[in-house]
Amino acid sequence: MAAPAGPVEQPLGHLDLLESLAVFIIREVAAESERPVLLFSGGKDSAVLLHLASKAFRPQKIPFPVLHVDTGHNFPEVLAYRDTQVEAEGARLLVAAVQDSIDRGRVEDPGPGGSRNRLQTTTLLDAIDLHRFDAAFGGARRDEDKARAKERVLSFRDSFGQWDPKRQRPELWQLYQGSVRPGEHLRAFPLSDWTELDIWQYIWREGIELPTIYFAHKRDVVERDGMLLAVSEWLSPAGGETVRHETVRFRTVGDATCTGAVRSSARTVEEIIREVAASRLSERGATRADDRFSESAMEDRKREGYF
Repeated sequence: MAAPAGPVEQPLGHLDLLESLAVFIIREVAAESERPVLLFSGGKDSAVLLHLASKAFRPQKIPFPVLHVDTGHNFPEVLAYRDTQVEAEGARLLVAAVQDSIDRGRVEDPGPGGSRNRLQTTTLLDAIDLHRFDAAFGGARRDEDKARAKERVLSFRDSFGQWDPKRQRPELWQLYQGSVRPGEHLRAFPLSDWTELDIWQYIWREGIELPTIYFAHKRDVVERDGMLLAVSEWLSPAGGETVRHETVRFRTVGDATCTGAVRSSARTVEEIIREVAASRLSERGATRADDRFSESAMEDRKREGYF
């Protein structure tokens, strides 16, 4: 008599493996931390991170708050998306404003048209100290920048919020050590091993909503230092610059004064996937002016306590 046939095992696809590891990291850090928080910018990576956190704890709600560090120079579409998406997930939203840091004299106002992106570090560290967070989930990926490629999944910060790349803990066989001493905290990056293409393929598979600026649309822009910057109340054409009305989209979101657009006709996730698959330049390298100060710009900022 023949033995009954067993169930046919379907091999996991690479997106399933990435999702499984990310959910595992979120659960592990949440279990070992007393006061975790999820950092949310309203961009595609933090949208995926919020979605994964929701999956990790269903049918319960996300058991920790969501923190947005608001530069005050955000695209309106991103702020509207932030409020809608966090509310849809049933999470508690906290907003730490760079303007408050300026008003308290914690950082210097860069003035009209100046980027506030680099000022976020102080605002973030003050918020972590105020709420006594001991772990912060972020959506950084290793393929974005050389400094991020050096960082482990769990990045430990001292009592001043600083990162020392030479004092990282080993993460052999995906074993993580999440304990921190009083006054210190860690940053957890569940999307470390994802690529920009992985992110878009996962967004397509899961049907994740995104801010409309990720898709091709008409916008007034000026070309500055090889980048297309959106004309806004914080950015006007300088001498010799001409305003152009072009069809563009954004590959990443951030401070409107330093986040560039790219010429694109991609109006759907499927079209963006094809576009990203053909690109040979990371989204930060192509569209973030604040990363162009020097070869070590990102690492210098991370040492100070940046995301």
